[in-house]
Amino acid sequence: MDVDEQGKPGAKEVEIDEGLYSRQLYVLGHEAQRRVGSSKVLISGLNGLGVEIAKNVILAGLKHVVLHDDQPTQISDLGSQFYLAERDIGKPRAEACINKLKELNEYVDVTLKAGNIVDESFLSGFDVVVMIEGTMEMKVQVNDICHAKNICFISCQTAGLFASAFCDFGNEFVVSDTNGEQAISRLVTSITQDEEGLVTVHDETRHGLEDGDYVTFSEVKGMVELNDCEPMKIKVKGPYAFTVENTSKFSPYEIGGYVHQVKMPKKMSFKSLADSLKNPGEFLMTDFAKIGRSELLHAGFQALDTFRKKHGLRYPTPGNEEHLNEVVELAKQLSETVAENEDLIKAFASGSSAVLSPMCAFLGGVVGQEVLKAATGKFTPLHQWLYFDAIECLPEPRPTEDMCKPLNSRDDDQIAVFGQEFVKQLKMLKMFLVGAGAIGCEMLKNWALMGIATEGDGMIHVTDMDTIEKSNLNRQFLFRPSDVGSSKSTAAAKAVKVMNPSLKVTSYEDKVAPETEDTFNDDFMGSLDLVCTALDNVEARLYVDGRCLSYGIPMLESGTLGTKGNTQVVVPHLTENYGASRDPPEKSIPICTLKNFPNQIEHTLQWARDWFEGTFAQDPASVNQYLSQPDFVKKLDATPNTKLSTLERLNASLVKDRPVKFEECIVWARHQFEEKYSNTIKQLLHNFPPGMKTSTGQPFWAGTKRQPKPLVFDMEDPEHMEFIISASNLRAFNYRLKGERDVAMFRAVLSNIVVPEFVPKSNVKIAQNDKELSEQQEDMMDVDTQAEKVIEQLPEPSSLAGYRLQEAEFEKDDDKNFHMDFITSASNLRARNYEIQEVDKHKAKFIAGKIIPAIATTTALVTGLVCLELYKLVGGKKDVESYKNGFVNLALPFFAFSEPIKVAKTKAGDWEWSVWDKIEIDGRKKPWTLEDFMKHIEKEYKVEVNMLSYGVSILHSFFSPAAKRKQRMGMTMTDLVEHVTKKKLPESQKTLQFEICCVDKDDEDVELPAVHYRIK
Repeated sequence: MDVDEQGKPGAKEVEIDEGLYSRQLYVLGHEAQRRVGSSKVLISGLNGLGVEIAKNVILAGLKHVVLHDDQPTQISDLGSQFYLAERDIGKPRAEACINKLKELNEYVDVTLKAGNIVDESFLSGFDVVVMIEGTMEMKVQVNDICHAKNICFISCQTAGLFASAFCDFGNEFVVSDTNGEQAISRLVTSITQDEEGLVTVHDETRHGLEDGDYVTFSEVKGMVELNDCEPMKIKVKGPYAFTVENTSKFSPYEIGGYVHQVKMPKKMSFKSLADSLKNPGEFLMTDFAKIGRSELLHAGFQALDTFRKKHGLRYPTPGNEEHLNEVVELAKQLSETVAENEDLIKAFASGSSAVLSPMCAFLGGVVGQEVLKAATGKFTPLHQWLYFDAIECLPEPRPTEDMCKPLNSRDDDQIAVFGQEFVKQLKMLKMFLVGAGAIGCEMLKNWALMGIATEGDGMIHVTDMDTIEKSNLNRQFLFRPSDVGSSKSTAAAKAVKVMNPSLKVTSYEDKVAPETEDTFNDDFMGSLDLVCTALDNVEARLYVDGRCLSYGIPMLESGTLGTKGNTQVVVPHLTENYGASRDPPEKSIPICTLKNFPNQIEHTLQWARDWFEGTFAQDPASVNQYLSQPDFVKKLDATPNTKLSTLERLNASLVKDRPVKFEECIVWARHQFEEKYSNTIKQLLHNFPPGMKTSTGQPFWAGTKRQPKPLVFDMEDPEHMEFIISASNLRAFNYRLKGERDVAMFRAVLSNIVVPEFVPKSNVKIAQNDKELSEQQEDMMDVDTQAEKVIEQLPEPSSLAGYRLQEAEFEKDDDKNFHMDFITSASNLRARNYEIQEVDKHKAKFIAGKIIPAIATTTALVTGLVCLELYKLVGGKKDVESYKNGFVNLALPFFAFSEPIKVAKTKAGDWEWSVWDKIEIDGRKKPWTLEDFMKHIEKEYKVEVNMLSYGVSILHSFFSPAAKRKQRMGMTMTDLVEHVTKKKLPESQKTLQFEICCVDKDDEDVELPAVHYRIK
């Protein structure tokens, strides 16, 4: 019987549906996912928080989830519990929502438990127990049983805008990987012989290690004792150096080698709930601007529990001073600091009966991840208390008892915290959600529960151009298997209306981009109260940011990367916009490294990906362009560096290597193998033979240059055959030939292929670096003569009328199209040339496909934080200190919040402006000419306009010919734009935005904001 590290039998026997869990597997890994799939969890309490946790862990793929909640459904539950409806009122909550939860994941067994759970024999069957509701006394009783039985226990609760979580994972919980980051590997440049050997790594990249980390070594020459040694503890001495244990008796270090970080198991000990209530130890800090807040809330939550016991389990009445004062007095008995913070405890007590959707989303994400940590030992658990609040969301002045009276509606919990008038504002909002993927689904769910756009002219607009794929179902929880292939935005809008039938939502299937400005036009953008992005790329975010900037609309932005998440709130005239701060661009791999000197699997995968794009996508595209565009060859003159190679590849595709039957595709693939993995390597070693020294006397094949070895084709090698099969089938796809998978057929053809013996060429130059490569390209002889010879060999397009190749558009998630089979095998064979560690298809897909790892817990959490900022925007918060940008890493766990950066101001004479400001000109009554426009700017702002532009088009510039400037001065602004852009303005366009460059009377540059010229 297999037993995993957590002692659970059978974990390794669990089959994983990689199609469903693909993005989550890049977060957890296969071994942790198997443990998830063998775990049994009890969730007691199915209010809004309980259903969030249940949703997250069921999506994650637990083996068995048991739901416990006998409480009858109330109308107020509908404001946070998304799987309850009005027809369920009076029914036990767990029973009412179980069928909806079952739909989330066919692999998870979801069952009910009714009655008492304080039963040792019952609890003993679980790996994790989660308690959301119930008295502290009951939680202590359950925890005592769990602690004694080594069952992981989690207690959590939301109380209005406040939240609490506690974890007890036993006396000896083993964490196999504390942070989930990929183990570090670095190239070694020196190691000393000392009692503490000093290791220095190549200065290309910092080592990234920390004191106490463990490492081992490989490929070290000289000090061979380090190769595959037992893990050694390190001490950091600098960004490129650290010490290891005694190396004084080892052989002297010569050259080369790699150091590899080793993830070591970590044991953690937890106190029981009873002990931890009295002696909580160190709290997890969730907001460094709120030092001491956790201690206050530790007392506050216990005081609330005591109040409820005294009052028949009733919560304090919102705004009732007598009740609030009683909670304050109870809290004072537990903490001396309460006396100085009575207002905070009153605010806590006043809304404590409320379960708010954003708080449930936030804490449900946190606790859902803690359940997975308990099940797997992957990532560092919460140790042991977390308190969180968003008191900044409360309106000023605070709502009174009268304002918070319930209306016997699904909005009662929000009314208890914010008051009736505030909730009415939510109902009237006009929102635009860009993206209906994972974040989009969670956001729509939150908005439906918050009652956004349910009255008057309130409306949610949601757009997404993508359709639903199987891999989406693991975290985009509004979708079901029957939705695969459907539009995301349409399916999401339909699903979310079930959660709140009053919701008004319009779905679109359009990209938000310049080409859709007819759809998302001036009227559309001008009608919005708020824009929320749920996008997966920076380019799209920047475009939406620009639109929000132009129309002065607040924007809520968020993103996730595995267990990491971030949120940003953009407030017009108060904060900087999204595009004001950007991450540096990704570092590209040097071309020479890719072509000749790879030293990491990322290099060989990029090489294989480039080969795929060039051969199976670009070459067929070039053929089709040659056959369909009469001026194709002439256009190549504009790219002299690639002209000859393009023509030669065209000749190969249409003349030399054009297949007419599948067997010829196999022959082509076999010759490609020989060329790429044998002949090219032999030529490289001919130019730079083993043992060669550089001009400084150092070995050429050292450091980042790994000495390669040519491969000999072997039909018995599975990787060799995988390459031949995938390459042949892709070639056949290009030429519209029928593919083949029968290995026997491949073997028969391969046995008869004669491969010419390779003879190295002495006149071939190979660049050692990108600088040499650039110089070689400059020194190339006139390519036109060679190009003409190739052109003579090409068939006339008319002789191939109607003939077209089929381009292979890279799709990483289709396991039947051979794309990832080719890229994985091509990369691994090149890695084998250079003795680089090979990877499986799953890892290759992650790197080559640039997949963003994702998990439902982080997604839920960030949308909760975004919706808390939405409350603040609706409340009209005017000070930047009220808003919070957030960064979280659930793996650690780590939380950091900061005020948004204030918008920068620019001075123009006596005027101070920011990017949010604009110069408004109304041209509706009488259209302005360019001359009118220029005179107005010069008169109003005492500047001279040197340049005027509309988008990328220059309408006026001081360096233009005088005749052209004079001609344009009499044109109206709309005629001028249409004349220069050569495009008719859309009927729906009401505003033209111009950029101006100006100078003052001293000829000094003056910055002015954009000009908005109203035409309709």
